[in-house]
Amino acid sequence: MQVILAEVRGFCAGVERAIEIVEMALIKFGAPIYVRHEIVHNRHVVERLRAKGVVFVEELSEVPQGSVTIFSAHGVSREVEDEAKDRGLFVIDATCPLVLRVHKDGNRYEAQGREVVLIGHAGHPEVEGTMGRLGGPVHMVSKESEVAEIKVSDPGKVAYITQTTLSVDDARGIIDALHTRFPAVVGPDTSEICYATQNRQRAVAQLADLVDVVLVVGARNSSNSNRLREIAAARGTTAHLIEDPADLDPAWIEGKGRVGITAGASAPDDLVQGLVEALRARGPVEFSTLPGVKEDVRFKLPPQLA
Repeated sequence: MQVILAEVRGFCAGVERAIEIVEMALIKFGAPIYVRHEIVHNRHVVERLRAKGVVFVEELSEVPQGSVTIFSAHGVSREVEDEAKDRGLFVIDATCPLVLRVHKDGNRYEAQGREVVLIGHAGHPEVEGTMGRLGGPVHMVSKESEVAEIKVSDPGKVAYITQTTLSVDDARGIIDALHTRFPAVVGPDTSEICYATQNRQRAVAQLADLVDVVLVVGARNSSNSNRLREIAAARGTTAHLIEDPADLDPAWIEGKGRVGITAGASAPDDLVQGLVEALRARGPVEFSTLPGVKEDVRFKLPPQLA
């Protein structure tokens, strides 16, 4: 069996920063540290941090007053920020800087008197946080057909922003539909979708063309991991999402001469290595790496930890 690993895979700078924030907060302030929602969408990361004394909560009402509290990489609404202040919580914001850029874009468009269309997936923490940063009406769409249903007060004053972990192709189709419906619409180019999302999507597209099956290491609730699987499948290659190496179904690789492996932006590399070992245990394997861009992005830590 030939196994090809995508060079661009696994943790992105935003995820590395978020995890580093939690670990440094543990060292500086001691346990327990409270985190609203999963710091990133990966249960292995969450469980490892929980074992060190991190308490994950869904609502701030679960956090004792005055406690050290970290907002996840996905971002939060203004309402959540205000609640944290009212409860006297010591907040450290681990929101990814690229998500913050989307918030700023939305606020800028609103300041121009435009109604904002948010391209994303309903219920995703990043989408909920972004919608909660905007003061005016927000129209959320997740597919091209929904563009026709948007009702705005002034068709000449419309702007769009995007969830960072979307498929670039999906976003482009919706953006094209918006331009057709609202010729004066403005918004960032798809190139402003998260660099890590784009790099991993391009890599998995190349990988899918070279192999018989693609295995994507990532959590089922990880938007970017699911998109990687979908992109591989859209190119006609069988693809599976794997949360844990133990989840590997031998039937997926039976008779497959070439297997591709990649990982979502919130998946630790040790899970990839565990999958590699699981394949090795099944017989002779020849490994290679698909060349890709080298990521050297680093984001600054919050002032409380810098």
